[in-house]
Amino acid sequence: MTARHLQIIESGLHGQRDTPQSATTARLRIAVATQDMKSLNAHFGSARRFAVWDVTPDTADFVEAVGFDEVSDESGAHQVEGDDRIGPKVAALSGCNLLFVLAIGGPAAAKVVGARIHPVKLPAAQSIPSVIERVQAMMSGNPPPWLRKVMGAATPRSMDFLDEED
Repeated sequence: MTARHLQIIESGLHGQRDTPQSATTARLRIAVATQDMKSLNAHFGSARRFAVWDVTPDTADFVEAVGFDEVSDESGAHQVEGDDRIGPKVAALSGCNLLFVLAIGGPAAAKVVGARIHPVKLPAAQSIPSVIERVQAMMSGNPPPWLRKVMGAATPRSMDFLDEED
């Protein structure tokens, strides 16, 4: 199974954007499982596309669309012995920090987490702009501990979550 990448390249070299960001500006690269490039509306295995965005507390830039022709049918049954449909999707999402899906199976979630991507399951379909707004709201102010960990050192640490060991 091969992934097709459609990227927006602006005037920067090799796909690098010209939007300057300071070293302290938190930035997350998010991937959204989608069938139509408009909404989060797919399970990980059956997603024909992933919309990839760079998100800061104030901005969101579309990075690329990753497409797949062969996807799962959401039955939970494995297709052909040795047919790996998870690995190519995880590899195609390399560099993402968060992955938004409607559902993801245990083995797929383990591979996603192993690739240092945090999967986020949402209970119902919603538009990609509303997913981005959700991420921006979490990034603003005092992010929850799991998001601070994903964001890394770029985020100032709040004293609200200090444990006695810290």
